[in-house]
Amino acid sequence: MNKKEQIEIPLSKNKLILTLLGSITFVAIGIWFLVNSSKTNSPILSNETFIFIIGLIAILFFGFIAITVIRKLLDKKPGLIISKQGITDNSSGVSAGLIPWTDIQEIRALKIMNQKFLMFIVKNPQDYVDKVTNPIKRNAIKMNLKSYGSPISISANSLKTNFDNLHRLLLEKMTEYK
Repeated sequence: MNKKEQIEIPLSKNKLILTLLGSITFVAIGIWFLVNSSKTNSPILSNETFIFIIGLIAILFFGFIAITVIRKLLDKKPGLIISKQGITDNSSGVSAGLIPWTDIQEIRALKIMNQKFLMFIVKNPQDYVDKVTNPIKRNAIKMNLKSYGSPISISANSLKTNFDNLHRLLLEKMTEYK
């Protein structure tokens, strides 16, 4: 396919670096909780086991995010490619790859905990779940499917665009190509 026939939206290195710094901060807080769980005097944080578990969860969750962000920072591929074939998603750690226009029934805008997402309602959602071999990623997209009716979501958080422009562009191209 000719490059002029597709739109490439790059990953935003600045947004990714900010996410990485936030993740590292929370990993550090988690480590502090693990190391100092027995030394806390706070009435709120008086349960040593609770503090230890919170620290461990913070390290695992934000450590996973940090690793994913580092991989994206090293990734040379565009975050999103929009073409006549469909949308190629490489915007996150649970990217769907190529989503053909023929599979997309609807693009919904959702706001979850002050975070805006585009949910792609597809004809055969289980096909996208079955493609994923990584158990962590598979569970994440299964949760999306169960909670929101689709395994595929895209956020503008890691892209060099804003949510409203991305939403408008995808709806326009869906109408054009479908």
